[in-house]
Amino acid sequence: MTIVLRGRGLVKGKAEGEAIVSRQPISFVGGVDPDTGIVIEKGHEIEGQSIQGKVLVFTFGKGTTYNPFAMFAMKKRGTAPAAIINLKTEEIVLTGAILAEIPFIDRLERDPFEVIESGDFVKVDGNTGTVEVVKKKS
Repeated sequence: MTIVLRGRGLVKGKAEGEAIVSRQPISFVGGVDPDTGIVIEKGHEIEGQSIQGKVLVFTFGKGTTYNPFAMFAMKKRGTAPAAIINLKTEEIVLTGAILAEIPFIDRLERDPFEVIESGDFVKVDGNTGTVEVVKKKS
């Protein structure tokens, strides 16, 4: 089954990949290893999982003003997510996505946590603000 959602495209570009979903906020400084893309924050619901090349769906960002530089460094190392979908935008993470040229969408017409699950295949179009979700086979 394929579901198409519309939202607000904040960083232009297109990307696709496997979704990784977290209902918890994420910090790219101290929460993610920039060399591997693995979430290292203790107790985080996706601790130990890689966000590298995935469509990262999470609530909002947290952390320091160094987040944009950490995201840019991850992009240069090839460990950044392919795209980001947020429930609501936090300016520090948005700035990082702009700097790293990571397609970014928020304010989907439906709650992304009710539609997208880790393992779904997701296409993100930051130019039009559309998200296409191909549900994983059960």
